[in-house]
Amino acid sequence: MMKKPTLREVFTIPNLLSYFRLLLIPLFVWLYLRAQSTRDFALAAVVIGVSGFTDLFDGRLARRLNQITELGILLDPVADKLTEGAVIFCLATRYRWVVALVVVYLLKEGFMTVAGLVMLRRGKKLDGAKWFGKVCTFVFYLVVFTLILWVEIPLGLANALIALCTGMMLFTFVMYARVYFYMGHEKDY
Repeated sequence: MMKKPTLREVFTIPNLLSYFRLLLIPLFVWLYLRAQSTRDFALAAVVIGVSGFTDLFDGRLARRLNQITELGILLDPVADKLTEGAVIFCLATRYRWVVALVVVYLLKEGFMTVAGLVMLRRGKKLDGAKWFGKVCTFVFYLVVFTLILWVEIPLGLANALIALCTGMMLFTFVMYARVYFYMGHEKDY
């Protein structure tokens, strides 16, 4: 159970960056859904870029400034997942095959949430993102930026990129399922 954070823990620099990323989500959605030109889509991509940039630094800052908090450990992945979910749902308004990505994303994140909570109840937790999770995030953002910025992308290429991203997310889902399976079967000593 998470203890109630102090005011100082709530307003650490890394947590402020996570709050900022959460505030960028509705701005991105608004910009993307009202976009009419290449410039409009570029502006939406800049917002996601700023969000990703701050995500790169909040963990490093937390460690460097000794500002790791339980709230921050929870807040960072929530901001990540809400941002990714918003981007996927926005892209689904433009690309029909993103629906497959939405399904895999919801399955993966739903599984990760439930498995993580089960392991926490057993006193175990995943210690950070695995290499395949980081590769999946990289592929996700590469595909997302391409689809947002390349307004006139050929549909076949867009669908191939969506399939690549969906496949990578499915691979990551399977790999994390294995990790949680083995965690669940480890003996406590």
